[in-house]
Amino acid sequence: MMRYLDMTENVLEWSSEEIVIPYLSPLDKKFHRYFTDFYAKVKESSGDIKKYIIEVKPRSQRIKPKKSKNKIKYIKEVKTYAVNQAKWEAAEMWCKKYGYIFRVFDETDLGIK
Repeated sequence: MMRYLDMTENVLEWSSEEIVIPYLSPLDKKFHRYFTDFYAKVKESSGDIKKYIIEVKPRSQRIKPKKSKNKIKYIKEVKTYAVNQAKWEAAEMWCKKYGYIFRVFDETDLGIK
């Protein structure tokens, strides 16, 4: 992702893990700090300039876990999924408030097999 941001001339500026968004964890019901992966300011083909908050996660963390015989693994996956959903919901609201666009990418989106 960093190479793409560096090499794409329409990306006017970018940073990594500089934007922090508070979110309420469904696990402990406390507020935590979510350090987003990337911020990018992009000049779109229309000429419009848009600001993005970008998160990169494995595809397995973007889809709801399926029950498994390995209960420990399943519980860990459910917790990770729940926390990610809380982070991403908070990021969506933050982005709407401040005029950003929130996107989550995985290896499929990035063309990684």
